[in-house]
Amino acid sequence: MSRPFRFDAVLIQAVIAGALSFAHLHDLAEAAGQSGWKAWAYPISVDLLLVAAWRRLRSGTTKTSAWCWFVTALIASLGANVATAGLLDLDDVPVWLRILVAGWPAVAFLGGTLLVHSPPPPEATEDQEDAPETETPATEPSPIPPVPVPAALVAHARKVAAEHRTRTGTPIDTPTLRARLGVPAPMAEAITAHLTPTES
Repeated sequence: MSRPFRFDAVLIQAVIAGALSFAHLHDLAEAAGQSGWKAWAYPISVDLLLVAAWRRLRSGTTKTSAWCWFVTALIASLGANVATAGLLDLDDVPVWLRILVAGWPAVAFLGGTLLVHSPPPPEATEDQEDAPETETPATEPSPIPPVPVPAALVAHARKVAAEHRTRTGTPIDTPTLRARLGVPAPMAEAITAHLTPTES
C-alpha cells in the first residue's frame, strides 16, 4: 500500500535556503569577474566543501581539520549572502574581494583533498603508550555462540573446496572460501569448521 504524498516543511525550507545561497554566491563571483560557467562553479565548490567537512565531522575523525574547513566554507557562503544584500557595490567590486574570489578554487581544492585523504587517527597516543600498565582481574571469556550454517551452504562449500584443490593442488583457506562464497568472516570460519581436513 503506497503512502500518501505529503510536503516536508523542513526539506522545502532547506531547498529554498540552499537555492538563495547558491544564487548569492553566483552573483558575487560574477561581479568579481568570473563569467559564464565559472560563476556557477563557485557555489558548487563552496557547497561541496561544506558537505565534505560535515561528513568528516559526523565520522568522528580529524575533527579539528574538519571544523577548520567547515568554518572556512561557511564564512564564504555567509560572506556572499551578506555582500549581495547591498553592503557592496556589485558594479564596482573592491580589489581585495576579486583576489579572494580568484583564489577560492585553490583553497577549496586543498580543503577537499585534505578532508578526503586524511589518515584515520592512531589507535593509541604516545601518552597512552607510556602510561603504566594496570593489572586487571582475570575474567573468564564469555563463550561465543556458534554461527548456524545451512546444510545446503556446507554442501556448496565442499564443492568449492574440492574444485579449488583440483585446480591448485592445495587446500582452500578461509579467506579464499569467504571470497568465493561471499559470506561474512564468522560464517566463513563456521563453514570451514564443517569441512573435513581433506576438503579444507
